[in-house]
Amino acid sequence: MRFWPSDAPGPERVSYRDFPGSTVPRSPFGFLMMFVRHRFAANVAGLALSAMAAMGLMGLEPVALRHLVEVLEGLDPQRGPDGAWPATLAPWLAALGGLWMASALFNRIYEWVDAHTSPRLRSAVQAYLFSYLMEHAPQYFHDNFAGRLGQKIKQAPESAMTLMSIAVHDMTRIWVILGIALGLLASSHLGFALLLLGWTALFLYTSVLFSRRCVILSRKLSDDMSAVSGRLVDSITNADLVRSFVGLVRERTLLAETLSSERNSSQSLRTFLILMRFMQYNATLLFQIILVGMAVNEAVAGRMRPGDFVMVFSLSNLVATNVWNLSNRLLDWFEHLGTLTEAIELIIRPHAIVDPPGARTLEVGEGAVEIEDLCFVHADGTPVFESLRLAIAGGEKVALVGPSGAGKSTLIRLLLRHYEPQGGSIRIDGQDIAGVTLDSLNHAIAEVPQVPGLFHRPIGENITYARPGASEEDLWSAASRADCHDFIMRRPAGYDTVVGERGVRLSGGERQRVAIARAFLKDAPILILDEATSSLDSETEHMIQQSLWRLMEGRTVIAVAHRLSTITGMDRVFYMEAGRIVEEGSHAALLRRNGPYARLWNRQVGGFLP
Repeated sequence: MRFWPSDAPGPERVSYRDFPGSTVPRSPFGFLMMFVRHRFAANVAGLALSAMAAMGLMGLEPVALRHLVEVLEGLDPQRGPDGAWPATLAPWLAALGGLWMASALFNRIYEWVDAHTSPRLRSAVQAYLFSYLMEHAPQYFHDNFAGRLGQKIKQAPESAMTLMSIAVHDMTRIWVILGIALGLLASSHLGFALLLLGWTALFLYTSVLFSRRCVILSRKLSDDMSAVSGRLVDSITNADLVRSFVGLVRERTLLAETLSSERNSSQSLRTFLILMRFMQYNATLLFQIILVGMAVNEAVAGRMRPGDFVMVFSLSNLVATNVWNLSNRLLDWFEHLGTLTEAIELIIRPHAIVDPPGARTLEVGEGAVEIEDLCFVHADGTPVFESLRLAIAGGEKVALVGPSGAGKSTLIRLLLRHYEPQGGSIRIDGQDIAGVTLDSLNHAIAEVPQVPGLFHRPIGENITYARPGASEEDLWSAASRADCHDFIMRRPAGYDTVVGERGVRLSGGERQRVAIARAFLKDAPILILDEATSSLDSETEHMIQQSLWRLMEGRTVIAVAHRLSTITGMDRVFYMEAGRIVEEGSHAALLRRNGPYARLWNRQVGGFLP
């Protein structure tokens, strides 16, 4: 059997807390610069320097070509075919070849440094965003689709890498070649330099405008494609429902509408791209024609030698190529800038529930819970509690019952600090949970919910998630006490059996027993049972109840239940309505009182029968 020790060596772990400063950057450039300053400064410097060197050496190519042409121009055509090279020819030819090879070498150096930078940057950004995301309060995850959050964490690093590449490589190269070209052209003819400067500025400005418009069209297409995917998934997931209600024609009609919108968006984007490329390419050709025409005019007038003409022609081609490439990259720039901005705005929001300054570690002895003057109103304005008071002695087993909306589960969520109350306090062994660390609070409480959360991992790993590093004997003991060791061992892979997404390869009772085993292994002094058996059949429920009673021994227990048969052995029962405790007492005492609890009991044990 495979084992899962807690101290197993693993990859480098990155958390947003590893970065200095209490303020997390909210802008994409601030976000990127944070990584550059604290983790990738040397790498980015190496990338920039190698890109500058490669482009700078390439920018000297026209100078070597000019001198080479001038040497060839000076050859005497009457010398005859003796094949001898003049002494001044070989050095310039060697210089030209050396520039090409050195420029290629620095390009390879850039790629080598990038190979040791981009993958690390991708991992660091993903780990940073994941660590920040997972510290959000539960309400945040209720308000956002898990798939969307995961998609943003995958998209953001790719966008960060693209933005870094454009800034360090493409933009660096364009400034270097522009500086070299302006200097060389100004030495030959000031008009050439002014034309180059004006055209570059105008070309990049119009490219920015085109790119912004293109990003809008691209976003529209992306939204329409997402709508098509959503429509397909919705129909496929409910294929049985479509068949039962003969809804295939309706589904095809709805899909056709979304496909039509996607098709129109795709055509609009493609048409705009064709127009944009046509205008940009012709503008580039026009610039080269004008610059070469000016050079020809200077040569014809005798103010420019052939070597200078070759240099101007070569420079114009070099500059036009790099400006054209940058204009194409601007589309990627704005698109990825928008993607990274969306990811940051979605994930890097202030955490709603955090450890207060100077938070203490919760020390639990008896596990007594005391609630005083608790006030809570949901974010939508729905009131739940107003000055609620409740005291549970250490080791006492209590149940919360009542109609839906009474506040039972909300009270549990407040105890776990999934929500923050607007007033009052919750204390465990006299310690206000608002002043202790969230980790220590979670260590002190074990929960068996109605729908247990299981990872798409082996059963053994799901159980030992409660206590990483637990021994094999502890794992088997917890599983045995939860009555799940036998069904696990009947499977060919035993504890290495992968349970599937959300545990779909296990039955409801098996999932529940795995959750109980996990609670056994956690061995927390306070136990919460939130409708732990309500979704099970009676036979499975009876079997699991035996495991639950073993789990409750020696702990403070708070059980939420709609099926009252599961809580008859509790020390006390609190009947709640509209955020208030209407009555409390043992099961037998409440039945004798013949109040709301007794009426609820009578309805469940036979009140619906004639």
